[in-house]
Amino acid sequence: MTRELAKGYEPHDVENRWYAEWESKGYFHAAATSDKKPYSIVIPPPNVTGALHMGHALNNTLQDILCRWKRMQGYNVLWMPGTDHAGIATQNVVERQLAAEGKDRHDLGREEFIERVWKWKAESGGQIIGQLKRLGASCDWERERFTMDEGLSKAVRTVFVKLYEDGLIYRDNRLINWCPRCHTALSDIEVEHEDKKGHLWHIRYPVAGEPGQYVVVATTRPETMLGDSAVAVHPEDERYRHLIGKKVILPLIGREIPVVADDYVELEFGTGVVKITPAHDFNDFEVGLRHGLDRINVLDESGNINAAGQQYEGLDRFAARTRIVAELEESGLLDKIEDHAMSVGGCYRCKTVVEPYLSLQWYVKVAPLAERALDAVKSGKTRILPKQWENTYYDWMENIRDWCISRQIWWGHRIPAWFCDHCDGITVAMETPGNCSKCGSDEIHQETDVLDTWFSSALWPFSTMGWPEQTAELKTFYPTACLVTGFDILFFWVARMMMMGLHFMDQVPFKDVYIHALVRDAQGQKMSKSKGNVIDPLTIIEQYGTDAFRFTLAAFAAQGRDIKLAEERIAGYRNFCNKVWNAARFTLMNLEGFDPDSVSYDSLELSQGDKWILHRLNETIRTVDETLTGYRYNESAMALYQFTWSEFCDWYLELSKQDLYNGTPERKRTARYVLWYTLENLLRLLHPFIPFITEEIWQALPGTKTTPTIMQAEYPAPCEQRSYPEAAADMERVMAVISAIRNIRGEMEVPPSKQIAVILSCGSEESRRLMKHNEGAIISLARISDLAIGADLEKPEDASIQVAGDVQIFVPLRGLVDVEEEEKRLLKEICKIDKEIEMFSKKLASPAFVDRAPAEVVEKERQKLAEVTGKKQVLEESLDKIRKLK
Repeated sequence: MTRELAKGYEPHDVENRWYAEWESKGYFHAAATSDKKPYSIVIPPPNVTGALHMGHALNNTLQDILCRWKRMQGYNVLWMPGTDHAGIATQNVVERQLAAEGKDRHDLGREEFIERVWKWKAESGGQIIGQLKRLGASCDWERERFTMDEGLSKAVRTVFVKLYEDGLIYRDNRLINWCPRCHTALSDIEVEHEDKKGHLWHIRYPVAGEPGQYVVVATTRPETMLGDSAVAVHPEDERYRHLIGKKVILPLIGREIPVVADDYVELEFGTGVVKITPAHDFNDFEVGLRHGLDRINVLDESGNINAAGQQYEGLDRFAARTRIVAELEESGLLDKIEDHAMSVGGCYRCKTVVEPYLSLQWYVKVAPLAERALDAVKSGKTRILPKQWENTYYDWMENIRDWCISRQIWWGHRIPAWFCDHCDGITVAMETPGNCSKCGSDEIHQETDVLDTWFSSALWPFSTMGWPEQTAELKTFYPTACLVTGFDILFFWVARMMMMGLHFMDQVPFKDVYIHALVRDAQGQKMSKSKGNVIDPLTIIEQYGTDAFRFTLAAFAAQGRDIKLAEERIAGYRNFCNKVWNAARFTLMNLEGFDPDSVSYDSLELSQGDKWILHRLNETIRTVDETLTGYRYNESAMALYQFTWSEFCDWYLELSKQDLYNGTPERKRTARYVLWYTLENLLRLLHPFIPFITEEIWQALPGTKTTPTIMQAEYPAPCEQRSYPEAAADMERVMAVISAIRNIRGEMEVPPSKQIAVILSCGSEESRRLMKHNEGAIISLARISDLAIGADLEKPEDASIQVAGDVQIFVPLRGLVDVEEEEKRLLKEICKIDKEIEMFSKKLASPAFVDRAPAEVVEKERQKLAEVTGKKQVLEESLDKIRKLK
């Protein structure tokens, strides 16, 4: 029994109703053990502080398409959801709350502050989960994890202890990114670079013992000269070779520092002399290691000059810069100042300018871990798609540096290390120890640092499934099938998951890594609040509906190409959803009282139109399967769009009206079945992309349903018995004739209500029979009052002409069209064909093509040239005749 659909599709009620149904019935839940094949994806955990942005929307739409598709293919699908504790970000949120109360975290103390953060999380954290549900994400919410929940905390501690015991975690005094406001180390991804206008100060360094002699060095940060340990020149630079081994005097401070030779210096850049400040520049740090230079740290944790800066002690770094430049000028040691564009790194949370800072931190020795992770991709155990990203991965992994994992904040996984007050020994343990493991003293205190957020995220694929316990989920779903993520975290997250997965599970964490592109604005610019070009996904969902938004993202998700998103595109795909809805309404209105279960397919008398749509459905099913398997979402979406709009709606629904309204009982029965069958299959094909509207329509269709939801219905597979290539090709010849007649009507602006006379002059008996067999469809779809079909029929003097294959289409024009306009149309058509003739002629005149291309390809091009040449001749004859009518 059919259920009537509302006249217009209103998405919000449908979305809310169906999502609640799916979730409450447990349709997203995966079985820990099952006879079905497993398919698993772990969600890239969004920050607990986060709100849905375009990157999330694209990323999770693509994951949901995969999960819904595989679920319908009969897999036991686990899409593991969860959120990240986002150390600095979350701490900053709560610190801002305290600041509004006139307090800071130190007023509360560590334990009370952490309780306050947990309270914030319970009350306000995780709003993004609700937003992902608005997007239609079919995650297994019953298994939702948090990177600081009890199970994951145990996994983190287990990994830290094991790596430490394996000699892969150590402490060292090294240069790191430091935020003077947050008072913590930052990873490279937590430093946001912004192009700014700056200056290049050229400073004279006098040569010791050689009055009047000096070298000029350039710097963008004059305050760091207080920590200079040397100046460097290239060993092959003839200008300065005589200075190597000598000393220069550090301006304003008076300290003598050596001149060293190092290949790091670029001969052509600047003056060829660079200052070396090992404690405040990453490259200089490496130079300092090579030459055994002192590391002189001149800043404190807040970015103020410390005692090493002598007379500048206590000054803010930028105030010190101003004073130093002024004093250099007064001393005659400032050679010149140049404007200089530069990339300035800022803290991703508080935007404070970040400093390279010398600090004692915890590190993971990654080289031994990176080797296996590199080999896993090279050997094909894990594929990275698009393939171009493999080289980026190789480059990073082959030049990897040890990973700084400590952060000087309170919110996060506290490092399980205890320092002895007696022997300075370090005890690393799963549980809080009572004594020092070295000397036995009970006077020990725990490390105050917490672990980098990426440390717990690196364990996500196996920690979320219960590791270190050997759970049924781990056995069933690890390694996961696929990871969908952005390119910006390929190294910071993906590479680290690879290293940890291989080290602790002895297997790669995922078989495929699909790297999606960025969502940009309509002009191709990156979205940012400062530019005012951010498109809010929730606003879009509210305005256009979730399905239209999802389909837009999929349709533009071409591999390796960023998405230029404009609202009019989303509006266009809302029209597509409406088209699906209206096609379903038409179908359902014509299925009243129809029971598809009572129909035997073999008994049906299929027309060429029926066979054509069934064949095209089969081909579309093949295309969608092939393209989704290859993560070519845009090609899948376009195949579905083309079939739905241009073939099912524009052609088959119109073709079916003849049989539905005027056909014999048998033809009407056949048309109703093919309509039902095509729509039902199409809804299942579309479901992973537009889940809400397809569920609503599918539930209204007649016929016995073997599952309570379309989510569990079988995904369509090609059916060889319903493949009709010859009939489909014939039908497309008929459709080409109808299209040609419609083109004449459109170009001559004949109103749709006005019927016309048409003559079809067929170049072969086969074409004549084909057109005669489909005469009813041609008359109906082309709005014809009088149709003549024959072989080599004469063209009336006043007729417009079109050619479709070997069929010439004549439409008498007298009283129908403006002769002047028809002349213009023919000239335009001839001009277009001239370009085609030129293109084919050039190709066939090229020895490179004729000699190298396969013979059948060359012959095909010759046939095309002959065809368009013949078409031009026919059009020129028509032009001559139309001119005679003047």
